[in-house]
Amino acid sequence: MLYAIIARDVPNSGRLRPRVRPRHLEYLRPLVDQGRVVFAGPHPAIDSPDPGPAGFTGSLIIAEFDSLEKAQAWSARDPYVVEGVFAEVEIKPVLQAAP
Repeated sequence: MLYAIIARDVPNSGRLRPRVRPRHLEYLRPLVDQGRVVFAGPHPAIDSPDPGPAGFTGSLIIAEFDSLEKAQAWSARDPYVVEGVFAEVEIKPVLQAAP
C-alpha cells in the first residue's frame, strides 16, 4: 500500500537541514532503487523552486510499504527525524487515483 509521509520542519531548520540532507537522501535511496517511491521532495517556504534563505518547511514522501507500522518504523529511522530536522511527522495511507 502507498503511504504519505508528511513532515514539518522545526523552526529555523535552515542550518541543520543541509547538513543532514546527504544522509537523508542516502537513507531514501534503497526505496527509490526498489521502485517504491512515487514522489519525494521538500516544501519550499516561499513560492519558488529555489527558496534561498527562506528555506523549507518540511517534506512529503509517498512510498510503498507493506503496512502502516513498517512505514512508521522506516520514518522513525530517517536521519531528518533522528537529527531533529523534522518537528513532527504524520503518516497516512493514500490511494493513487491518478495518473
